[in-house]
Amino acid sequence: MALIVGADRFDQLFRAVRFDEVDGDILYVYARDEDAAAEMEDEFALHISIIASKILDRQINVVLVLPRQLMKSER
Repeated sequence: MALIVGADRFDQLFRAVRFDEVDGDILYVYARDEDAAAEMEDEFALHISIIASKILDRQINVVLVLPRQLMKSER
């Protein structure tokens, strides 16, 4: 992702990101705040889904990026 986004923007946007869980073909991602979540989902969801599909060896069709304050409590 850093190669796609650029180092400075990657450090700013993906700081404190958490790739949390997969439910079917949906990947849940938690960003530091609403602005970062919206930007990540709008501009990079497709890139994230392609990379995640390759890493997980399963199809990820939807990347849902939410702010960390909406994250479920730690398991």
